[in-house]
Amino acid sequence: MSFQTLGLEPAIVKAITEAGYTEATPIQLKAIPEVMLGKHVLASAQTGTGKTAAFVLPILNQLAKEKNPGRGPRVLIVSPTRELANQITDSIKKYARYLQINSVTVTGGMSYNLQNKLLSKPLDILIATPGRLLDLFQQGKIKLKDTQVMVLDEADRMLDMGFIPDIRKIYNATSKQQQMLMFSATFDDSIAKIAHEFLKEPITIAIKPETKGHINIQQSLYFVDNQIHKQKLLNHFIADAEMDQAIIFTSTKRNADVLADQLYHSDIKTAALHGDMSQGARTKTINRFKRNEIKVLVATDLASRGIDVKNITHVINYDLPRFAEDYIHRIGRTGRANKKGLAVSLVSPTDREFLRKIERFTDLRIEIKTVPGLEPTKMASEPAAKRKGRGENRGSKPFNKSGKTFKNQTNAKKRMGRKAGQPFAA
Repeated sequence: MSFQTLGLEPAIVKAITEAGYTEATPIQLKAIPEVMLGKHVLASAQTGTGKTAAFVLPILNQLAKEKNPGRGPRVLIVSPTRELANQITDSIKKYARYLQINSVTVTGGMSYNLQNKLLSKPLDILIATPGRLLDLFQQGKIKLKDTQVMVLDEADRMLDMGFIPDIRKIYNATSKQQQMLMFSATFDDSIAKIAHEFLKEPITIAIKPETKGHINIQQSLYFVDNQIHKQKLLNHFIADAEMDQAIIFTSTKRNADVLADQLYHSDIKTAALHGDMSQGARTKTINRFKRNEIKVLVATDLASRGIDVKNITHVINYDLPRFAEDYIHRIGRTGRANKKGLAVSLVSPTDREFLRKIERFTDLRIEIKTVPGLEPTKMASEPAAKRKGRGENRGSKPFNKSGKTFKNQTNAKKRMGRKAGQPFAA
């Protein structure tokens, strides 16, 4: 169904058309009319299905019809990460190009002076990460009583990251009379509990794709015996002539750094992306990746959310994710815009339990494959060795933590784009 049938303002439809979109996605078809009616909405759909436009378009439509009577913000959009906040900002700019809409983004890592200057003017839309938003509110730089619509985007991720107490404080700073919209990639009892706290008689929308496993993505897994075996398999896939660009996912920030360093010194255009990098370094790395100046991006789950690059042909799970829903987010970086993608998971004996959770969550048995000459010596049916310790995903660690130094320390630091010990502000 076309966007013209949804009752959107002609200026918005014109911008949508110029952006190259003609048909609304299922989440957009179901959510946009409900949002336009002023209903509270709890919507769940996989990443890459158009969730952002599902709330941005009806919000812009409402703002286009009404003049701003006060300083605002009239719309508050809360996002768990800076990358996702920036992606929402880009969508608003794209769809509001023919509207007179003032939107501001405030996230950690940005200059307070710049943000204070932007917030000194009346604004229609405020996009923010929870930490910086709460900080600015407590400083008296932001007033939220004029908020007419509040959006909680990627609610499942905010729950995982422990942002709900901050969200509660932000919500209590509003009039509590605003329209509430909650969008999530997954839907479970914990999300329902949050929705019950913030939403009033919400319309629940759950979009189930033809398969949770992404129909444009060929998924396969390769059992590995040990770290050396895993590294040989990784080298095999990176040498694939059909690979245009790839994201390799690791379980920790350190793993991302050391693996990116190894590939970088093997003459592969590689960079790491994780939460300990400065905001400027992360933005620069993502932009370089979008321009295809980087062939392989080694990333953690948090840093990768919101990345939208069309030429990613391969996603490699070097370490399986601890949470099954993260698997969906990871492989969703490929197979976008109706293109085919390949998702490869390297599964060590200690990863077997995580694999079972992923297959239960996706309702899919991932195809087991081998590479001739690199077959595992341990059969898939063998039980995984019992993990010691608590909680964390102890997927294979590519290097010993003790005393590993990079081959070219100066270039490595420069490439990673951060000062030693510099923290990441959420």
